[in-house]
Amino acid sequence: MNIFYTFLLQPIFNLLVFLYNIIPGADVGFAIIALTILIKVALWPLMSSSLKSQKAMQELQPKLDALKAEHGTDKEALSKAMMKLYQDEKVNPLASCLPILIQLPVLIALYQVLFHGFDATALNQLYVFIKNPGDINTIFLGLIDLEKNNLWLAVLAGVLQFFQTRMLMQRQPPKAVAKTEGAKDESMLASMNKSMMYMMPIMTVLIGMKLPGGLTLYWVTVTVFSIVQQWWVFKGKAREAGEAGKAEKKS
Repeated sequence: MNIFYTFLLQPIFNLLVFLYNIIPGADVGFAIIALTILIKVALWPLMSSSLKSQKAMQELQPKLDALKAEHGTDKEALSKAMMKLYQDEKVNPLASCLPILIQLPVLIALYQVLFHGFDATALNQLYVFIKNPGDINTIFLGLIDLEKNNLWLAVLAGVLQFFQTRMLMQRQPPKAVAKTEGAKDESMLASMNKSMMYMMPIMTVLIGMKLPGGLTLYWVTVTVFSIVQQWWVFKGKAREAGEAGKAEKKS
């Protein structure tokens, strides 16, 4: 726990107060937004790699469906065929998960910082070179108390979560229909994914309603940044695919 506090929680808290000191307006909401953006920028390569891996897995889905139709209930043969496909296409199915696991400690630390607030005891944990503001204004834009839960921020977080999930699902290629056990599994998975597109935003709103407004504002900022990053990464992949197609035609 001391290692977590020394190397993650305390530095993030000090950076947040530093941003509060230098950003005009003395509004901790802007400091939270700036801190979230800085963390997301630092994690950009990891998350871009994760998104590219998700995209590659989506593009492989028709081939995976074909393998399931070919091998039917022979799980061993199907597993070998899938591993060979991953090797041939140079795709690591775990690559989309590892970056998320790496960033979890950072996100937990930020959660702890925002959850515990900015009272005098917390401000005593500042580094000697960080100015102690004495009192931190937690009223965002003069309207929203970020120390208390806020319904509108929770609803905004839920709406953004819906668009982010929908954006990912729209990138999935259409699947061929095949009357096999594997195809039934894929159909069930697709149905679950569609349900999650609606359930996740609802859960986001319900959880956000119980969190301090500062945490919900962080959630909103993360989701907005993630939507922009998804758009950028997918746009780059589409451009690369188009250039590769042109090169094949020329050859």
